[in-house]
Amino acid sequence: MNFTIRDAKIEDVPSVLNLIKELAHFEKEADAVEVTVADLEKDGFGKTPLFKIFVAEIAEEIVAIALFYPRYSTWKGPTIHLEDLIVTEQKRGLKIGSALYKKVIEYGYNKGVKRIEWNVLDWNDPAIEFYKSTGAKVLRDWDTVQIDRKSMKKYINF
Repeated sequence: MNFTIRDAKIEDVPSVLNLIKELAHFEKEADAVEVTVADLEKDGFGKTPLFKIFVAEIAEEIVAIALFYPRYSTWKGPTIHLEDLIVTEQKRGLKIGSALYKKVIEYGYNKGVKRIEWNVLDWNDPAIEFYKSTGAKVLRDWDTVQIDRKSMKKYINF
């Protein structure tokens, strides 16, 4: 099946959000998505975009996305964080995810970043094995740490 990969446009945002919600459901966090179309439009397509998105489409329908943004490593220098790579369930197995992954890697390489990083759920064995097969290292000795807005407020008003 033929698909194309291109930079996302602002009019793609509703489809992007639908895929984000699909991923949240897959990751057993269906109610966790708070971001809106307006948020994504403002944050990704405003004066100072906070992220970049590649989309994959078949017959003008967006079936997958890769959303990433710049970071900086105090040890390595400029890096990219791949926040999400999502392929709609009905289109998995068509190598669309692999093509998006390669596009992000090429983009980062061409930008001169020292590393691209992302998170993967420890139970997502197919993804882990794929990443390993590409030369990526899965760092099992690091834990992800997050503080949400409610906890930030509580902490700073301590």
